[in-house]
Amino acid sequence: MPELFKKHWTSFLGALFVICSILYLFKFTLDQGWITNSMKTGAGLLFGVGLGLAGFKLILDSRLLIGEIISGLGGAVLYATFAFSGIYFDLWDSMTVFIAMLILTIGLTVLSYLFDFRVLMNLALLGSLAAPLFLRPEQDQAFSLFLYLLVLNSGYFWLSVRKQWAEFRLLAFVGTWLTYVVYYLHFDPATDALWSMPVRYASATFLFYVLGFLISSWKANSRFDGLNLYLGFVNAVLFGCWCVVLLDGILEMAYPLGAMGLVYLLLAWTAYRIAGKEATFAVTFKAAGGVLLLLLAFSQMGEGLTIKPLISVYVWGGLAVLLMGAAKRLRMEGLQLVSMVMWAGVTSYWFVTTWNVPRGEWFGLYLPFLNGAAFAWILLAGLGFWYSLSGTFAALKEEGRRFLSCLFSVASHLIVGGLLTLQIGNLFEEYDLDGVWSLNLTLSVVWGVYALLLFLWGASSKQRVFRYFGSIVLVLVSVKVLFSDLSGEDSIYKVLVLLIMAVISFTISYINHRWKNEPAAPPAEPSVGPEQPEGEPIVPMAEGETGTHKAAAME
Repeated sequence: MPELFKKHWTSFLGALFVICSILYLFKFTLDQGWITNSMKTGAGLLFGVGLGLAGFKLILDSRLLIGEIISGLGGAVLYATFAFSGIYFDLWDSMTVFIAMLILTIGLTVLSYLFDFRVLMNLALLGSLAAPLFLRPEQDQAFSLFLYLLVLNSGYFWLSVRKQWAEFRLLAFVGTWLTYVVYYLHFDPATDALWSMPVRYASATFLFYVLGFLISSWKANSRFDGLNLYLGFVNAVLFGCWCVVLLDGILEMAYPLGAMGLVYLLLAWTAYRIAGKEATFAVTFKAAGGVLLLLLAFSQMGEGLTIKPLISVYVWGGLAVLLMGAAKRLRMEGLQLVSMVMWAGVTSYWFVTTWNVPRGEWFGLYLPFLNGAAFAWILLAGLGFWYSLSGTFAALKEEGRRFLSCLFSVASHLIVGGLLTLQIGNLFEEYDLDGVWSLNLTLSVVWGVYALLLFLWGASSKQRVFRYFGSIVLVLVSVKVLFSDLSGEDSIYKVLVLLIMAVISFTISYINHRWKNEPAAPPAEPSVGPEQPEGEPIVPMAEGETGTHKAAAME
């Protein structure tokens, strides 16, 4: 087709001008009132059929190019007549337009498929798409236009797939979306409802092209790249932009973005199966696009709600868990790295926003460590410990692996500290325990126990960093107890706290003592078997021979 267009592009341009002049003549005579609408419909049908017959006569006379051009003009005139009668004026009902379009499109498609009338179909397609753009009605005939474009796209996509004529897909795609834009601006339809007519037609167009490009790629020897891939990307962008325009103030963008993400993940899975379970560029592109759309959707969920940070932690933390699981199952370190980066980002976000987030109570009842906010802390801490225990990279040396493990473990322990602090504080606030017990004293005890846990973790994992970490926590808690908690009114509770801190300190000393005095495992010596008497050769025993027989033989 490119070579044909290079040679005869002026002929195509001239034919396009003829089509536009005919369409403009229709509109001009209508405005002037020279002839009736029925007369125009009849004249259009006669003129279109006449051009088609004349073109086929030239084709039979072996004048193929000029014959295809004239026949294509005839097809364009017939399409324009159908658009005039069923869309511009409500002379025909929707079913009549549908049947007429179906007959003409099937006829042209079959002829072009059998005799390779590529030029004819290109001109007919140009005319059929130009007609709705020129003939814009005063009344909304959207359903008739929808049927008109549905038949056009179905016929031309089928022919494009069967004959591998890629320009049909491109022209139909551009023309259809352009028609949608023109008619939306022309009619300015109401979009104050969720499932308004513009939303329905935009959704139908998007899904039609998603399915059309998938089938086209499948029939093209399972090649999912090239024009189909690029047009599919443009299709998603256009539909996303229209969702922003049509659903503004009606629906959060999280929902259409999430739906699009699921569609493209399903596309990626289908393409993966069709391509013989091979992760090609197109499959990866679709999967990455689907994941990106889902991430964008998740980031929009709960917008304007006070629990949005909590929702974000659940969504992104859950996604990080899934990615880590997939990385371990598929042995893909790239997914593991993405999961770790995602965890670091959502953890930082949670530390910043958690102070103003609702506690996530169950039926109005606050249960410490068994509420929505606590589960978010637990999710992040558990995932961090998972990274510490099994998250590594082949490129790292042993020292780097230990450092990475300690880094995630320390960060996870910080999360545990945040969990303890927030939950105890919320407990005192919810049940008004300040009159019974001091919050500051309670936090000191909790942090002392936390330091003890750090020492226990360090002893069990043989990592000195937790000994240092626990020492820092213990020193800070001790300073708090001695210089802050003991000030003010005397109380028996302060004596109890001092005793508890003493027990914690002695326990840590015991752990340190056991840690330092724990004997190192002796190095394993290679087994060399039983000793032989010096100077005596080793004589192997024959099969079935006992030690006694062998000794007698040696004597």
